[in-house]
Amino acid sequence: MTESSFDATHPPERELLDDCVHCGFCLPTCPTYQLWGEEMDSPRGRIYLMDLAERGEIELEGAFTEHIDACLGCMACVTSCPSGVQYDRLLEATRPQIERNVPRQRSDKLFRDGIFALFPYRRRLRAAAILGLAYQKLGLSKVAEKVLPPRLAAAQALLPPVRLRSAFAKLPRRVRARTPVRRRVALLSGCVQDVFFHDVNVATQRVLAAEGCEVLTPREQGCCGALGLHAGRADHATARAKDTIATFEKLPVDDIVVNVAGCGSSMKEYGALLADDPEWARRAAAFSAKVKDISEVLADLSPVAERHPITAKVAYHDACHLGHAQGVRQAPRKVLRTIPGVDLVDLPEAELCCGSAGIYNMVQPEPAAELGERKAGNIRAVKPDLLVTANPGCLLQIRRYLGDEIPMLHPVQLLAASIEGRDIR
Repeated sequence: MTESSFDATHPPERELLDDCVHCGFCLPTCPTYQLWGEEMDSPRGRIYLMDLAERGEIELEGAFTEHIDACLGCMACVTSCPSGVQYDRLLEATRPQIERNVPRQRSDKLFRDGIFALFPYRRRLRAAAILGLAYQKLGLSKVAEKVLPPRLAAAQALLPPVRLRSAFAKLPRRVRARTPVRRRVALLSGCVQDVFFHDVNVATQRVLAAEGCEVLTPREQGCCGALGLHAGRADHATARAKDTIATFEKLPVDDIVVNVAGCGSSMKEYGALLADDPEWARRAAAFSAKVKDISEVLADLSPVAERHPITAKVAYHDACHLGHAQGVRQAPRKVLRTIPGVDLVDLPEAELCCGSAGIYNMVQPEPAAELGERKAGNIRAVKPDLLVTANPGCLLQIRRYLGDEIPMLHPVQLLAASIEGRDIR
C-alpha cells in the first residue's frame, strides 16, 4: 500500500472522504467555482485531491496546496450537501498538514506571520490604530492602493475608520440586568472587535442588560484562536482555546455570548479541537456547550425591553461562519423583526461569501475583490436603507466595495438603537 502524503497527526479521515458522492450540489454555492469554473476549485474537487493525497498518489506541494489555499472555508457546501459531507472537518484537518509540511515562499511566510503577530493581540492592535489614524488623516490610502503590492494594498484598504477613544476604551467587567435577572452570561470581547468595533461590544452589553441579563466581561481574556484555526495554525488555535476555556469556565454563567461569527464558530468547535487531550477534552466540551451567538440568546428570551420604531428597509447579510458554519439563520432575523417599522430583506446570492473569510481577503486579494464587488452589487440591487451583518470581517470587506453608500451596522447595534430610542442615521 502506498504511504499517505499526510503526516500522522490528525489527517483527513478516510470515512469522511468517502462520504462525498461527487453529486455536484455544492457547485452553485462555492464561491471559487462560481468565479473560475474549475473542478479542482470546487468542494468535490478539493475532496478528490484530499483523497489522492491520503492514498499517497499526489504530494502536498504545488497544485494541492494552491487549490486548498484558494478555498475560503465559507462552508456553503456543507449547507448545500444532501449527503451530509463534513467538508468543514476535512478542511480543518488538511490545512494544518500544509502548514506543517509545505514550505512557503519567504514573502508568503513573512506576510502570514505578520498577520498572526498583530491581529490576536489587542495592545498591538491599539498601537496599529494610532498609526492607522495618522495614515487616514494624511489621506494616504488611495495612493497606497495604487503603488503597494496586492496583499499590502488589500490590508491597508480594509482598515476601518479609526477612533482612538473607542480603540482604547475598556468595557465594564460587570453590567447589571435592568430587570429582574433572567440569565447570567459572559461576553467574549474579541481582538479586532474590541479595538475597531468597540461600539458593538457596548451595544451587546446594553441590549443584554435591557433584556434581563447580567453580563460579565473578564478583563484578562485574549484571542480565541479563530484566525489560527481557520488558517491551519493548529498550535496557535489550541493554545488560544485553552487560555479562553481557562478564563471563562470559572465564571458562574448560563451562556458564553459571542457577537463575532468567526469567533463563535471556532469556540463551538473547541470540544472537537481538544477531543484527544485527556486534560482538556471534557472541559472543552463543557465550554463549547455554553457558547451562543448573541442572536441565539436574544431569540430565546421573550422581549421585555420596549422597542421604539425604526422605519427602514434593512438588508441582512448572512455571515458565513454564522449561517453556514453554525447553522444560525433564523435567530438574527427573528430578533430584527421585533423592531417595529423594520422591513427586513434578504440578498440575492445570499449563500455566496463576501470574500472576507478570516485572513482570505489579505492573502488572496484578487478573488476576494471579485467576491466583494459581487456582494456589493447584490446589496445595491435591493436598495436598502441599511445593511446589517454579524461579523467584523464582513463589515470591513463590504465597506471596501460599497463605500459610504449605505450605512452598515451589527444587528445588535440596530436593536440597541431601537431599545434606546436613538436615530440610526
